[in-house]
Amino acid sequence: MSETILIRGARIDGGIAADILIRDGVIAELGSGLSAAGARTVDADGLIALPGLVDLHTHLREPGYEASETILTGSRAAAAGGYTTVFAMPNTSPVADTAGVVEQELALGESAGYVHVQPIGAVTVGQRGERLAELGAMASSRARVRVFSDDGFCVFDPLIMRRALEYVKSFDGVVAQHAQDPRLTEGAQMNEGTVSAELGLTGWPAVAEESIIARDVLLAEHVGSRLHVCHLSTAGSVDLIRWAKKRGIHVTAEVTPHHLLLTEDLVRGYDPRFKVNPPLRRDEDVLAVREGLADGTIDIVATDHAPHPAEAKTCEWQAAANGMVGLESALRVVHAAMIETGLLEWADVARVMSTAPARIGRLTDAGTPLAVGAPASLTLYDAAPVRAFGTDDLRGRSVNSPYLGRELPGEVRATFFRGRQTVTDGAVVDEVAS
Repeated sequence: MSETILIRGARIDGGIAADILIRDGVIAELGSGLSAAGARTVDADGLIALPGLVDLHTHLREPGYEASETILTGSRAAAAGGYTTVFAMPNTSPVADTAGVVEQELALGESAGYVHVQPIGAVTVGQRGERLAELGAMASSRARVRVFSDDGFCVFDPLIMRRALEYVKSFDGVVAQHAQDPRLTEGAQMNEGTVSAELGLTGWPAVAEESIIARDVLLAEHVGSRLHVCHLSTAGSVDLIRWAKKRGIHVTAEVTPHHLLLTEDLVRGYDPRFKVNPPLRRDEDVLAVREGLADGTIDIVATDHAPHPAEAKTCEWQAAANGMVGLESALRVVHAAMIETGLLEWADVARVMSTAPARIGRLTDAGTPLAVGAPASLTLYDAAPVRAFGTDDLRGRSVNSPYLGRELPGEVRATFFRGRQTVTDGAVVDEVAS
């Protein structure tokens, strides 16, 4: 039987303060002046209580690339950032394209115990884009996969994409597309524009993203299936998603924290920490994706947490790997980009970082609003501090964060996963009680 915990004075979704009584892994009571014999008390006066965060786009690297991250280290990083559920992308070795691999990932997540690790299955065998993977077998496995992606690669063949959309429709799955035309981005090093011309780096044009989105929303409309667009990054992409939703097409979209805050100007220093796919874009794109998230065109924030070993990021720009770690910093970045600018309220943050990603991934026991009877998965966030983000904030195996040395607001003070406390006073607990 799990511990009984009484959280006192937390501001639910940033609103009215209330006590939260956790018993047997669920929220047993919610109100003011609560008491419970033998309960451990947590003082949350002034802290914001949010449903446990859900990341629809995480790279945990295991199996195969444990030098970058493992399911255990990535789970600890997630807990530190306030997450209680992460969806693990399939670009592992072997690729998560069979029931056996996704069930292995699920089991490793359960063994770690810090968050629920929900596997994402590959769309095509080996993510090679040639033939469909075992979508039905993964969907009916113990992992109950409902999200499929070749992330890192675009499902470029329109016939393969159509067949995938048709297949997942039968069990209410969704194809999460990495929207990148590979022919338009050969050798691309950064966003195509004035800065790339000045630096002499091959550009990644916005149309390479937008053309795939335009094609795929029309395919989704034709099939009547669900499409999810990964890491949307351009103003034109926001317009396309807005058009598709008005048309009634079943499309959802995500934006990363770094595309909400950082711009291509950071590439001028050739620091590989800022090399990412899709690349950091123009100021106009940052403003457009912020507005798209604020008005509901973009459904969620997803980290695209992409750890790499030091040698892949401490080299010349052109040889460096794409990607940034983001689990530990995501909530603080959204605070800076969306709360401090007045574009979102804390209740909106609960929606775009918890409720909506769980809904897209068809998880019924994650991202649930804080209410009596709901699973006791939540985070307590202190919005008051402002301090520089540093390596001490990172709990995963890699340190390729674009925010090192940058002042960010806020701090995750505590995280609870199904009634078990995984973060206490900002520190990840060494072992999670069973």
